[in-house]
Amino acid sequence: MRRLVGTLLALAFAAGAAVLTWPSLVGLERTFPFAQLISFRAPLAAGLAAGAVLFLLLSLARPIRALAFTLALVLGAASGVNGVLLVQRGLGTEAFPPKTDTSLRVMTWNTAGEATSAESIAQFAVGMQADVVTLPETTIDTGEQVAVLMREMGQPMWAHHAEYGEYGITGWDATSTTVLIRPELGDYSVIESSLDGSSNTSTVPSAVAMPISGDGPIIVAAHAVAPRQEYMTQWRSDLQWLADQCASDNVILAGDFNATLDHMTGLGVDGGTLGRCFDTAAESGNGAVGTWPTDIPALLGAPIDHVMATPDWTVSASVVMRTLDGSGSDHRPIVVQLERTAG
Repeated sequence: MRRLVGTLLALAFAAGAAVLTWPSLVGLERTFPFAQLISFRAPLAAGLAAGAVLFLLLSLARPIRALAFTLALVLGAASGVNGVLLVQRGLGTEAFPPKTDTSLRVMTWNTAGEATSAESIAQFAVGMQADVVTLPETTIDTGEQVAVLMREMGQPMWAHHAEYGEYGITGWDATSTTVLIRPELGDYSVIESSLDGSSNTSTVPSAVAMPISGDGPIIVAAHAVAPRQEYMTQWRSDLQWLADQCASDNVILAGDFNATLDHMTGLGVDGGTLGRCFDTAAESGNGAVGTWPTDIPALLGAPIDHVMATPDWTVSASVVMRTLDGSGSDHRPIVVQLERTAG
């Protein structure tokens, strides 16, 4: 009987560790609470490793030696799998090649509304030579201030936005998303369906900017609702809507997805991560670097902010900026450098 109980317990631990590590095996990657747990893979790996050490110590006790050693192996293996996945996605690199005449630099930063000043945004965007800047939780008033400041620094931008309701009345800047685009990319207009909400993310807005001249990409400034328990249905719908925006060619999707790569399992097509779009950070050594929250080390955080692009673009570098953690926002900005894919 003791052996049977031990075997069942070991199987239960193995199943639990597998589900925590790969919730997509049983379709739970977008289900509460697994979606929340898998957002933080590094702490999960550390917790599994701590459990493995604990059971390894318990294995010194003769009556439970075999069982404790087996559980230590199970948890240690699960921790190792999580660690390997983090390394594969990239633990961080800040190597950035010089910008060329053909390079396109895309920056995204959830500014947490008034927590981040227009001056901070403008200085960082100009310093990084950004051609496209997507700013979830940023009103058009702030966006226009940023554009003016950038113009004064020698880098003019056009400001576009989408909003839900009267943000000045509600006082919740998350009801607005702003996108800044360099005039050299051509004229852009935010499509009506994202302005009136008839085709958009559910709770906080995304802005779909279409080129009306030039050969610039379609730019989607993305903002999905956070996966709180009461918003899980809307969150899943938002991720599907964002995936649908990557169905055509020449799309760049950048913003706060409130989702890691694990949550996007099954939402890619034709080899993409989300729709036909691939994640630029994961392709360039920064896929495991947490962008939220800024009050914990980046490698312990959740990589929920992304810049994605269709195969028309090739990423040459990315950076998750950790030196701006004291700027006010609880998110870290991402900047990527893209080149047109040859052929």
